[in-house]
Amino acid sequence: MSVRTIPKNYRNLTGLAHSLKTEGAFFESSLERDFLTLIEFDTNVHSYDVQPVCISWTDETGKSREYTPDILVQYNPQRCAYSSADIILCEIKYRSDIEKNWHEFKPKFKAAIRYAKRNGWRFKLFTEEEIRTVFMENARFLQSYLKQPLDDSHEALLLNRLLVMRDCTIEELIKSIFNDKWAQAELIQSLWYLVASRRVSTDLNLPLTMSSRIWLER
Repeated sequence: MSVRTIPKNYRNLTGLAHSLKTEGAFFESSLERDFLTLIEFDTNVHSYDVQPVCISWTDETGKSREYTPDILVQYNPQRCAYSSADIILCEIKYRSDIEKNWHEFKPKFKAAIRYAKRNGWRFKLFTEEEIRTVFMENARFLQSYLKQPLDDSHEALLLNRLLVMRDCTIEELIKSIFNDKWAQAELIQSLWYLVASRRVSTDLNLPLTMSSRIWLER
């Protein structure tokens, strides 16, 4: 749970994201919101906490300071792409902000590195370059379909047909089941649900289109 309350901010985007992996998925910027989208959809992530710890450190004048990193992410064992550690203490910042305020941020980040190391974690900075990826855009698109009920008859049609075709494009699969364009439109919503829930596989690091290749994991 967060160590402090997220205040309302009328200059930046703030809010509470829907989450199945944490309580109180607060964000204070659109970049933090996008990061939450990323880790919420990432099956390698087991859970996370927003603003989980307050780190005390001493500045160059000897004055005591405090720093609260943005998010603590718990990965499934040996599934973290960034480190051999399964727990990552994360700071979310725009690259321009880091460059502009590096002198201010550097001692905070060094304190966070020491804190994470003592706990067997890793501290990592995430900028828009790591967050605003094709995977994140796909996650944002697909998550909305998980909120809709899945049509059982569509599920059977899609999975049985894909079992026969093995590897095909989305368009090929849909057209192999129905010729009517309105029936195809209804079917595609169920297919997006199956992709979002990982029942049907595709490369989520590529833009999702009707030409995306899909398959069933064995």
